[in-house]
Amino acid sequence: MDYFDYGSDFTLENGTVLPALRIAYQTYGTLNASQSNVVWVCHALTANADPADWWKGLVGENCLINPEEYFIVGVNILGSCYGTTGPTSINPKTGEPYYSAFPQVTIRDMVESYILLRKHLGIDKIHLLMGGSMGGYQVLEWSVMEKDIIEKLFLIATSPSESAWGVAVHTAQRLAIEADATWQDHTPTAGAKGLKAARAIGMLTYRNYSTFQEKQTDPDPEKIDDFKASSYLNYQGDKLVKRFNAYSYWLLTKAMDSHHLGRGRGGDLIKVLQSIQQPTFIIGIHSDILCPLDEQRFMADHMPNAELVEIDSAYGHDGFIIETKQITDYLGTWMGR
Repeated sequence: MDYFDYGSDFTLENGTVLPALRIAYQTYGTLNASQSNVVWVCHALTANADPADWWKGLVGENCLINPEEYFIVGVNILGSCYGTTGPTSINPKTGEPYYSAFPQVTIRDMVESYILLRKHLGIDKIHLLMGGSMGGYQVLEWSVMEKDIIEKLFLIATSPSESAWGVAVHTAQRLAIEADATWQDHTPTAGAKGLKAARAIGMLTYRNYSTFQEKQTDPDPEKIDDFKASSYLNYQGDKLVKRFNAYSYWLLTKAMDSHHLGRGRGGDLIKVLQSIQQPTFIIGIHSDILCPLDEQRFMADHMPNAELVEIDSAYGHDGFIIETKQITDYLGTWMGR
């Protein structure tokens, strides 16, 4: 993991100024002389700067997006807890972690930090900018903010604005965190039980009815407690609590809620999508109930150089990180591989 420390104030979209900004990033491969081999991978809610870690099978050695051919860049998003400045970072003004004092951030703020890093790395063009779910939000924003830098886009399980359904899901998750008696304690473990509950709510939208029926139904009809589905949600919640932070989770779901390509651009999503001229490959997943196919079809209908492929998966929204064989086949064909 590498770090870039920006030496000036960083002003957020809401006008708040961060007096210090550290950006955690990971690169693979070598930047060629013509800078024609940059692939920048944007991550979703609880992932990190290492796409070979969380997008196994698509990014990394012997994968479609491989360091032998591409200069691969991954960056931890602003507000996270994996190295980039966020709620658990030290506030230079107080000498203590920000925790609940960390300001609200937006997807646009995250992209502004990427632009700083891009310039620091001496990258003048990005051959392919790619991301799924919240990562796709960043891809879309960046494609509008730096039209002449980004050459091609890959989007999966994502949308040009957060839906009312998505906002409702995130609100329920934040209510779970806020109900934790330790929430807003100035400790790194504040809200941990609430985070576990929030993850359980999230899992219901990352998968779907069919997946739970197939994978989590108990074979014993006599059972009256300790059901398999309950154990699964407890396990997933505990796993996230061990590796993530409730302050970051709360903050980043707020950032997702604010996602709207039309904000500050006349409010017309269709007009903004029509302005995205880059060749774009979009994948939607039939079983995705969090970012359903209607959202990818809407983008494909209004982005002038977009191609949409719809895939089947038993894994719902999580199919974007699980179905790497299908993604490789379709994306590779589109890339001319």
